Amino acid sequence: DVGSGSGDVAFLAADLVGPSGEVVGVDRERTAVDWANARAHSRATRNVNFVEGDPAEMEFDQQFDAIVGRLVLMYYPDPVNAVRKLIRHVRPEGLIVFQELDMANARSVPATPLFERSMAWIKQTLSATGARIQLGLELYPVFLAAGLPGPSMRVDALIGGGLHCPLYEILAELVQNLLPVMEKLKIASAAETGISDLAQRMRDEVAALNGVVVSAGFIGAWSRKRRSD
Repeated sequence: DVGSGSGDVAFLAADLVGPSGEVVGVDRERTAVDWANARAHSRATRNVNFVEGDPAEMEFDQQFDAIVGRLVLMYYPDPVNAVRKLIRHVRPEGLIVFQELDMANARSVPATPLFERSMAWIKQTLSATGARIQLGLELYPVFLAAGLPGPSMRVDALIGGGLHCPLYEILAELVQNLLPVMEKLKIASAAETGISDLAQRMRDEVAALNGVVVSAGFIGAWSRKRRSD
């Protein structure tokens, strides 16, 4: 699992491979690795281990049956080069799976000021930190340029309206998590975001218009390494 973070994807993979399989999660942040290993211990999950490093630059004792990654290639300066290096670790006919964002998919209909403003803050902040916020739409050519067959693809998104749509809380939490960076880059201040009741105000605006909100698109792509590679 490339860029394993707190381990959510790795734990899903561990469930898929079962007790006879093994999952290795790799992350560049020591705190994330420690937290993920603590979660594995608390869950009594014995077939997953988390290590510190950049898997694109690391060496492993053996090749893997699959490499997976979620919202990680967007942080590499050169995603093609990263995938090219990562697939060295995959056996012939092994599986390569990545999921990345299409932030342009997120919108409110009819447009509501708070939702659109919050999305603009998020997009501007992520872009300013070097993240590729529409890399999901580039996954097909990225796979090809890295020497892989053209991948199969799918897109997932949340959509909803009214008072009970979970997107308001999800978006407000993301704004809150990014707020220190937003303030540092002078994109938005805590006062501007009104973070304490941002979710409720978004909910009220959308519900008043009988509108709907749509999340960013989460685009998955998967392919198999050629036998001759």
